[in-house]
Amino acid sequence: MDIKTQVTKMDAIVAQGAIVDAVKEFFADNATTSDYGNGGTNGKHEMVAKMEGFADAIAAVNGITHHHSIVDGNVSASEFTFDFDMKDGSKIYWHEIIRRVWNDEGKVIQEEYFNAA
Repeated sequence: MDIKTQVTKMDAIVAQGAIVDAVKEFFADNATTSDYGNGGTNGKHEMVAKMEGFADAIAAVNGITHHHSIVDGNVSASEFTFDFDMKDGSKIYWHEIIRRVWNDEGKVIQEEYFNAA
């Protein structure tokens, strides 16, 4: 499986704001995530539930910018800026690097987020 093609496809979906769809399409069933060292998810089902809850809490998407992606073997790193107004009145502005490890079937098996601010 061509990982670079998978990264390009997944990043395009994320950049459109369809984060839940990206997880459903590109995560392996046994995928894990780590969120700035403050917990994470175990399994695709947990990540889908987490992202559905997050997406439901967004009042307005002010912008999602995909800056760059790199691929080295089965590891990728994608730089994004996310700007959201939340339904609770808070604002989220994340500039982050999303590091992914991919399996031979072109599915994400591990995703980790790094604050790039």
